[in-house]
Amino acid sequence: MKSSGGSKALSGGQLPTAPADAASRGAREHYLQPGYYDRAYRERRHDVGFYAQLAARHGGPVLEYGVGSGRVALSIAAAGIDVVGVDHAKPMLDELQRQLAANPALQNRVRARLGDMRRVNLKRRFPLVIAPFNALLHLYTRQDVERFLARVRGHLEPRGVFVFDYAMPRVRDLDPDPERWYKGPKVRHPELGETVRYAERFHYAPVAQVLSTWIRFEGSDSEHSGEQLLTHRQFFPQELEALLHYNGFESRWSADFSGSRPNSLTDVLVVECRLRKGWSP
Repeated sequence: MKSSGGSKALSGGQLPTAPADAASRGAREHYLQPGYYDRAYRERRHDVGFYAQLAARHGGPVLEYGVGSGRVALSIAAAGIDVVGVDHAKPMLDELQRQLAANPALQNRVRARLGDMRRVNLKRRFPLVIAPFNALLHLYTRQDVERFLARVRGHLEPRGVFVFDYAMPRVRDLDPDPERWYKGPKVRHPELGETVRYAERFHYAPVAQVLSTWIRFEGSDSEHSGEQLLTHRQFFPQELEALLHYNGFESRWSADFSGSRPNSLTDVLVVECRLRKGWSP
């Protein structure tokens, strides 16, 4: 077969990503009920202590992406360090303001901005930028990652540090039966106002690398029942290290807020980043 000469278009097109409507819904619904969110994660404290100690070491003010209802920010503020938070979920920020109103000593230490972490420009720099508890997993495409990291670079002092954590993706957990509901214990749901049955269903899209989790609550009637979608991009460590490198960061990785090296038993990857010397976009 003869070549037609010149350049030849690649076949197949771009890699598919998570549908925009599903990604938008999955990045939003889990954060519409701050009472349930705070109750569900109230025992998750090891990361709170880690970030509070980190802030004490680097000084403030601290910029926190995904500040939410203040699970991390309020502990940093209680240590006497100012925090500026960015979050896209207004109900979570409303809950943060409620908690600040109930704690006047912290009101002047925490400021929050409603907005998209890929786009918000605060026009100031920070010695420490953090993105706790899977915040980066709501970046579904390479373009999302690059826009976000550009914002981090713009907000970071030249010798500043950017630190985030996220759940280690495990291949064995990414092949669930998408039709099966996995039942959990009954939970008291603050927004629904009663104890409800709880179940989860999962679907993993391997090309887009997005894990969708449907969370279902079943109460005494339809008024006390509900369902929400949570979508998380799954970043494999070598993949994310490359994305950081080619967007101007050098990174150091550790496991489970312990400072130890990651291994096959690691649950949470903690990544500390600094701007690479001599890098330019």
